[in-house]
Amino acid sequence: MEVIHDKNNNRFVIYIDGAEAFVEYSLAENVIELYHTYTPPHLRGRGLAEKVVHAALEYAKENKLKVIPSCSYVAVFLQRHPEYSELKN
Repeated sequence: MEVIHDKNNNRFVIYIDGAEAFVEYSLAENVIELYHTYTPPHLRGRGLAEKVVHAALEYAKENKLKVIPSCSYVAVFLQRHPEYSELKN
């Protein structure tokens, strides 16, 4: 399962079984706001949201971006993964 950075649509996405799991973002200067995570109901419980959020946070880390976790899933992910705490805006 490959996470694709879809820059044209501001999201990190996994295509699987004809569906999409993704996290959407907005980017301004050195801040990325992760504002919406979605996994289709029939694909939930497979760790797809975790994979796309992880990819987004690694992108932020590599590009020295601060993160605004306005999506509740992303906020909880950051609480559970203190290794990303330095990214939080």
